Amino acid sequence: MSVRILSWNIQWGLGIDGKADLVRTAAVAREFDADVLCLQEVAVNHPDLPGLPRGAPLNQSEWLAGLFLGYEAIYGIGSDLPGENGGPGGRRQFGNLILSRRPVLQVFRHLLPWPADPAVPSMPRVAVEAVIDAPGFPGGALRVITTHLEYYSAIQRTAQIEALRGICDNGWQHAVTPRSATETDPPFAVLPRGEGCVLCGDFNSPAGAPEHAPLQWASEAPAFVNAWEQAHPAVPPAPTFGVHDRRYIAEPACYDFFFVSENIAGRVADVHVDGGTTASDHQPVLLDIA
Repeated sequence: MSVRILSWNIQWGLGIDGKADLVRTAAVAREFDADVLCLQEVAVNHPDLPGLPRGAPLNQSEWLAGLFLGYEAIYGIGSDLPGENGGPGGRRQFGNLILSRRPVLQVFRHLLPWPADPAVPSMPRVAVEAVIDAPGFPGGALRVITTHLEYYSAIQRTAQIEALRGICDNGWQHAVTPRSATETDPPFAVLPRGEGCVLCGDFNSPAGAPEHAPLQWASEAPAFVNAWEQAHPAVPPAPTFGVHDRRYIAEPACYDFFFVSENIAGRVADVHVDGGTTASDHQPVLLDIA
């Protein structure tokens, strides 16, 4: 079997035109016909985010799920705050959304480290893991993890990437040494975890940044390779940030990545960046894995 995965920081639907339009966001995402969509910067109950028109959907997670019928929606919350002025919408949340049309066996939500760095603004970050049913992949499943790392703090990004490597290694250990199935209560169900892993998202740092190094460290579990380098050897990565908007960066650069564990790296068929859309300040990235 093959799997197509889309990773995209949708910036709550905010396009380069200054308008937040989730219908436009969903239309662009649907064009890729992905089996799994990994979307970052999905907001719940944040009516005052830039570009949101009056009456826009407050629960973007539920609203996007409703636009992708036949997909299972998994939302992971990083920032979780009280509702504004005791309003009716509930708590204000900000995080990442996975939509999968392949069966999802297990879901894990991993809060990432948030070491104090008082010199810069920051927010809590989360990695969302969906274990999808994937016959033909090692262990009969595939772990797909998406995240959005801190923008302002290299200290926090470094800690978060080290934690991500630990999360990925732990998942592999569960895959190759499943726990005992002697407890029959349903919460103790033992399901495939998958020996292969795809890690994607907005890393908020360019290709080759020193903080990416832990992903390539040797350990008992498979290390990770940059899927772009696997698919396009010796070709510089296509830029994903600053392509149409230079407010935050002097020159376009690749900030959004797919990393794949070495044990499935040979299955990478292609990685493609859509440099044309202006529906977000980041470009969508598409991985095809056989």
